Amino acid sequence: MSHTLLSLPAARALHLAAQGMLATPRRKAAKADVLAAIRRMALLQIDTISVVARSPYLVLFSRLGAYDPAWLDELLAEGALFEYWAHEACFVPREDYRLLRHRMLNPAAMGWKFSVEWMKKHQADIEQLIGHIRDNGPVRSRDFERRSGKGNGWWDWKPEKRHLEVLFTSGRLMVRERQNFQRVYDIAERVLPEWDDAQHLPGDDEARLDMIRASCRALGLVKAGWVADYYRLRRGNDSASLHALADAGELLPVRVDGLKGDFFVHHSLQAQLTLAADEQLAASACSVLSPFDPIVWDRKRASELWGFDYRIECYTPAPKRQYGYFVLPLLLRGRLVGRLDAKAHRAQGVFEVKALYLEPGVRLSQRLRDDTLKALQRVADWHGTPQLRFGQLPAGW
Repeated sequence: MSHTLLSLPAARALHLAAQGMLATPRRKAAKADVLAAIRRMALLQIDTISVVARSPYLVLFSRLGAYDPAWLDELLAEGALFEYWAHEACFVPREDYRLLRHRMLNPAAMGWKFSVEWMKKHQADIEQLIGHIRDNGPVRSRDFERRSGKGNGWWDWKPEKRHLEVLFTSGRLMVRERQNFQRVYDIAERVLPEWDDAQHLPGDDEARLDMIRASCRALGLVKAGWVADYYRLRRGNDSASLHALADAGELLPVRVDGLKGDFFVHHSLQAQLTLAADEQLAASACSVLSPFDPIVWDRKRASELWGFDYRIECYTPAPKRQYGYFVLPLLLRGRLVGRLDAKAHRAQGVFEVKALYLEPGVRLSQRLRDDTLKALQRVADWHGTPQLRFGQLPAGW
């Protein structure tokens, strides 16, 4: 089996092409582009932090440019998407429910996301809650008043919120829509009436292989050590799976200059692979990324492929943070060149860059400054905070 040799920039460009991040879009986004972008990524991770636009909206902006965030909410409410635990909590195309159904049928294997003891202890209340939703329609966590005074934060959930979470993890409830980003829960059969386990459920091995296939398509460029993380699969013999997919023509074997291991490119990128091998596939997109963007959500992959050591620090105590609370990677023309600690002050119309850091070895040039400012202005305009305000900048900026 012959292996095409790729330079590191060419390998990165193939990954960006798979993710829809090779070039800036040439036309204005439409609602259908939101669904197409999510299908291309396979998963869109959900996070609630709103220092800038919440992560799923920002990930889509990086790929689509200016678009209406309401389109994502509408696609969920219309049933084109559903929510479940995939990489983490994610929006997933409806047609991929079949891939994740096994997790719902074995929720005890989901770790902290499901408590067998809680289900046993509160079984009567939980069944009563299911009956209430069945009879009265969808509910939100906030529909239930706390009985014992004020709570102490997320670790002190009222019982009904815990009930809703375990019912969601076990697949008995699904998210029908979000209102002000709050989940609205309904009986699964009402959200997905066409589903029937007896007719539609694939075997465990088939579902796993299909998730590996989806990961390969979304990543574009893969190796055995990267592929399990996308859907948070337990490590198996992933090397054998990739080689089997290559034997079937679904993956194309390549070598990457400077990186160890057997690499593969998804067959849908065959035309781009030919260009990449001739150093003709150039990445031109300049964008600010969410911390939960698929390009950087796997710290090991980001380090190997990009030479970019990225740790999300919003869950780290403030004194121990190196860069800041919600730090956004900066992608310029096929390189992760830096990161910025940002905050959108919506009432004032100000997009604040508290600090901007360049990666070691990145040379400060006029082109880099221009690319950075254009990327920042685009994201600031989309936030409705067009005035850029800068704090700490690299030396010589």
